[in-house]
Amino acid sequence: MNSATNRPLDQTDRKILAELAQNGRISVAELSRRVNLSKTPCQARIHRLEQDGFILGYRAVIDPTRLGLPHVAFVEVRLSDTRKAALEAFNKAVRALPEVEQAHMIASSFDYLLKVRTKDIAAYREVLGEKISALPHVAHTSTHVSMEAVKDDAD
Repeated sequence: MNSATNRPLDQTDRKILAELAQNGRISVAELSRRVNLSKTPCQARIHRLEQDGFILGYRAVIDPTRLGLPHVAFVEVRLSDTRKAALEAFNKAVRALPEVEQAHMIASSFDYLLKVRTKDIAAYREVLGEKISALPHVAHTSTHVSMEAVKDDAD
């Protein structure tokens, strides 16, 4: 459902979104051809999908291994306090850590799951000890090191 207009997405909108998800650099002419629309209505739909928040942006997908950041660890974080102010303080602080690629609040025996990317295990150990453990209200962490990415939607 389109929250701004309360109009459901039709099949053409969904095709446009699927094509753009695969290739955000596709030309409007090529996209129009693939979804069987002329260029002007296709551009109008793209604009509407952007305005309505279905398309959040466009970006280049960078290979972190080529940048010297092949090490991935997932960190379970348990907080000492889970009241609103504590969660907000943790959220703000974790967003500022460039090594944390993703942070998710989890319904589990721990509170957050972080995806951390570094150059190697030694760099990860430093990030864990000096940055993650120092985040507000962190009581306990547990690390799971990724041996191989079997599926990654960024690829």
